[in-house]
Amino acid sequence: MKQPLTITKLKKMKQSGEPISMLTAYDYPGAKLAEEAGIDVILVGDSLGNVVLGYDTTIPVTLDDMVYHTRAVARGAAHTFIVADLPFMTYHLGKETTLRNAARLLQEGGAHAVKMEGGAEIAEELAACVRAGIPVMGHIGLTPQSVHQLGGYKVQGKVEAEARQLIDDAKALEAAGAFCIVLELVTEPLAEAITSALSIPTIGIGAGRGCDGQVLVYHDILQYASPYQPKRMVKTYADIGKTIRGAISSYVSDVKSREFPQQEHAFPMEQEILHNLYGSGSSASKVAATSEQPAKGGGVS
Repeated sequence: MKQPLTITKLKKMKQSGEPISMLTAYDYPGAKLAEEAGIDVILVGDSLGNVVLGYDTTIPVTLDDMVYHTRAVARGAAHTFIVADLPFMTYHLGKETTLRNAARLLQEGGAHAVKMEGGAEIAEELAACVRAGIPVMGHIGLTPQSVHQLGGYKVQGKVEAEARQLIDDAKALEAAGAFCIVLELVTEPLAEAITSALSIPTIGIGAGRGCDGQVLVYHDILQYASPYQPKRMVKTYADIGKTIRGAISSYVSDVKSREFPQQEHAFPMEQEILHNLYGSGSSASKVAATSEQPAKGGGVS
């Protein structure tokens, strides 16, 4: 049986040059399928606000939302390392609040670790979690919870001052005890420099080829959305949205045309019982008699 990765094994993967695969998941079937496909790490991202709950940003996502979805993912992927996002304003409020909120994701949600967005400014809270036995994954670059402060979803690290700050932030998170750092929408050369400067793994999303691993959103790689908006940083592997829409359309058509349900989809009753209930001349009795006849073809068109 597959054993979940640990933070020690993840660091060894960096040292040996083995790329780390990470994917988001938000529910039981999604997590189960990801585990069966061999994913290394599942991230229960607050991106569920965008792709599951229909928000424009991740900001409205609550801690209760994250606990609920993390619990479902943990049931579906019992043998995979699971990281859960601490959502907007569940940290930055002091160590005690951060510890209490992070603990809920492990105790109630079943996560193995939490992820926090931010650089040097969250180092003390991150360190407090690590001291309390809560593994923390960092996240710098484009940090969606700060999208309004950043002025939108923009590539980070294009100018020297910004690049230097990201390097400093990465080192501060490592020093605070982060076991891994996500680099989102960071220029490829800068992501390579940060990866080389750290002893802990980096996981890129829109950060190029030089990171120790990659993460993408479940719904993006499957085009599980309508309408789907292509993204430069994403490679899609299936068009599940089209498949689902077509299947539901066929179902609607079959219901409207009475092609579904057919005899093989129904459950008969003994004619004697039906006769006692309704009498031999009832339409129900006639239906029962018909249902006891051998099936002659049919099926979903």
